[in-house]
Amino acid sequence: MSTVAVVDDEHAIRQALRSALAAAGYEAVEAADGPAAVDLVATTAPDIVVLDLGLPGYDGVEVVRRIRSFSDVPIIILSVLDRDTDKIRALDAGADDYVTKPFSVDELLARVRAALRRLESVSPSSARVRIGRATVDLAQRSVEVAGEPVRLTPTQWELLSEFVANPGRLLTHKHLISAVWGGESGSEASSLRIYVSNLRRILEDVPANPKHLLTEVGAGYRLIGVEPAD
Repeated sequence: MSTVAVVDDEHAIRQALRSALAAAGYEAVEAADGPAAVDLVATTAPDIVVLDLGLPGYDGVEVVRRIRSFSDVPIIILSVLDRDTDKIRALDAGADDYVTKPFSVDELLARVRAALRRLESVSPSSARVRIGRATVDLAQRSVEVAGEPVRLTPTQWELLSEFVANPGRLLTHKHLISAVWGGESGSEASSLRIYVSNLRRILEDVPANPKHLLTEVGAGYRLIGVEPAD
C-alpha cells in the first residue's frame, strides 16, 4: 500500500482527501503547517506528497525546497493559487505537478497514480526507453526511429536526456535552460522552443499535434508515454 502525505491547513480538505485516498487503496498521513510537513516527510518517507501552498509556519514553496534538500519524493501541489507565477515558483522549487482548487478528486487521484507509475516503470538509470515511435538508449547515447538511427546534436541529446530522466514531470523553461545551457537569457529561451520543435519531429507521428512532448502553457514542457524498451 502506497502512502500519501496530505499537507493542508484546512481540516475539511485533509479529511476529504484521506477518505478519497483510503477508498482508492492508499494510506494517508497528514500535516497542517509547513514545519510539520517537512518533519512528516522526513520521518515517514511517504511515496508521494500532496501539498497546499498557503500554509502556516512557512509556505508551500519553502516546504518543497526543504523536502528537496533530502528527498526526491514526488510532490503534487494542490492550491487555490492559479497564476502562472505561482505555478512556476513551485515547479522551480522542485514540485512535480500542480492542481488548482476547486479540484476534481478523480483528476487528483489520476495524477497520484501517474506519479507512482513513473517511479515504478522508468528511472533515470533505465538503459533503453521507448517514446512513441522512437527508442532511446541512454548508455549508448543513441536514438532509433522505426529501427533506423537518428543523429542528434550534443544540445539535442542533452535536452532529450533531461526529459527522459524526468518522465511525466513538468519541467519549467528555467529548469531546462539551466540544465542544458547552464544559464538563462532571451536567446536561450528562443533556442529552447526551437530544440523542442526539433525533438517533436523525431518523437511524434504528428509533430503539430504532439502526444508525448507536451507544452504546459506559461510553465514549460512535459514528456509522457515513456516506457522501458527491454
